[in-house]
Formats: sequence, structure tokens, C-alpha cells
Amino acid sequence: MTMALGPHAGFILAAYAVAALVVAGLLVWIVADHRLQRRLLAELEAQGVRRRSATREERPA
Repeated sequence: MTMALGPHAGFILAAYAVAALVVAGLLVWIVADHRLQRRLLAELEAQGVRRRSATREERPA
């Protein structure tokens, strides 16, 4: 299966490349932010800060 892109092939391929780079960049950003948030949460929990959603059994006495 081949695609005949015609005279606009360069523009079409560039648009796909830019879209792929944007999606990849967003994925990298999401993964990095997730790691940062988990690290910050671990630091808060190490300081004794607990989440309000924790059950009574999880909370220190």
C-alpha cells in the first residue's frame, strides 16, 4: 500500500512529524511530572503530613 501525497508531500510529512514530536514531548512531560509529584508526596509523608483520605487505621495515633 503506497500513498500518493502529491505536491504537498513535504508539508504533510512535516505536519505528521511535528504532531508526533508534540505527543512525545507531552508524554515525557507527564512521566517527569508524575515522578516529581510522587517524590514530593513521599517527602511530605516522611515529614508526618498525612492525607485526609487516609483511614483511621492508616493514621498515626
